[in-house]
Amino acid sequence: MTNDEGENGRPPYDLEERTALFGEAIIAFAKRVPRDVVTLPLISQLVRCGTSVGANYCEADDAVSKKEFRKNIGTCKKEARETKHFIRMIAAAEPSMKESARPLWQEAKELHLIFAKIHRS
Repeated sequence: MTNDEGENGRPPYDLEERTALFGEAIIAFAKRVPRDVVTLPLISQLVRCGTSVGANYCEADDAVSKKEFRKNIGTCKKEARETKHFIRMIAAAEPSMKESARPLWQEAKELHLIFAKIHRS
């Protein structure tokens, strides 16, 4: 393993893998949220935006033009920010989920900052 490679030969800052792992963590978290009239729509929204970050990054990675790349990275940024919002709403609706929500909120924040930086470049 060289300095340019992480586990399994992947670069340590592989955003495709990082966003996929994030989406998986969102799904696992969503499955643990108690279901009721308030949380059901929040869970649905969280899963949609939380898994969309990675899907849009894959689209950006396969973009055929700079314009398409920038548009898709902008969508990644928006979806990461929206994910932060829905994590916060679930924590507000179900206080027992606050502790397990924190690391997800932090990762959503970091992804938002990464995509915002890429978008500005």
